Amino acid sequence: MSRPSALKRKQPDSSSPSESLTEHEKIVYSVIRSKQDMGIWTRDMKKEANLPDNLVGKSIKSLQAKNLIKEVVNVQSKGRKHYMAAEFEPSKELTGGDWYSNGTLDKDYITCVKDGFAKIIYQLKVATLEGISDEVKKSGIFKTSFTKQQIEEILRVLVLDKRVTAVKSTGMGEFGSFPVGKVCYKSASKGGSKREPKVGAMASIPCGVCPRISQCTPDGIISPRTCVYFTKWLDF
Repeated sequence: MSRPSALKRKQPDSSSPSESLTEHEKIVYSVIRSKQDMGIWTRDMKKEANLPDNLVGKSIKSLQAKNLIKEVVNVQSKGRKHYMAAEFEPSKELTGGDWYSNGTLDKDYITCVKDGFAKIIYQLKVATLEGISDEVKKSGIFKTSFTKQQIEEILRVLVLDKRVTAVKSTGMGEFGSFPVGKVCYKSASKGGSKREPKVGAMASIPCGVCPRISQCTPDGIISPRTCVYFTKWLDF
């Protein structure tokens, strides 16, 4: 007579990844896996595992060969070897998020994003961060979504590039629909396209190259008030 199934001896789970590991490999694997999507630097791993360097190195190689762990790029510390359990995907803190591709700053993508934002701001004429965010979502031109922090970073770069200007709303005219003091963004170039910066207004003042500058006085025949070149410069 056979025993009831509930009394049968439980078979070991052959699918458990740690079944075929040595004691040292189990310790190293446990330390790495406990860090989940943040992974761990080899030096920190050695401290937590409390094993000799050669055993840790040997365990890492074995775990990689068994596809239980993987080496990942940490954009904050590229010179350090970072490991993570194979079942996890690296966090944005490690990968750098959408701005990076395989651990390298994706300059082409960033340029594309900047151009897209500049065009949207040009079309809106005047817009707040929230308005730009909503318009970006509606446009569908980007496959990824952007956090508030990322949008702020993009706008900051566009301002530094002089493609966009940041101004505070006066509550009047074109700012009529925005609260007074609210930071708004305006395009500084036609169509939101990148342009070469103009020579500074002070650098282009005509007085610097005028041959009559020594004869120019506020109330004289030659004066800033009667100078057509100076008038044009004021209208710059």
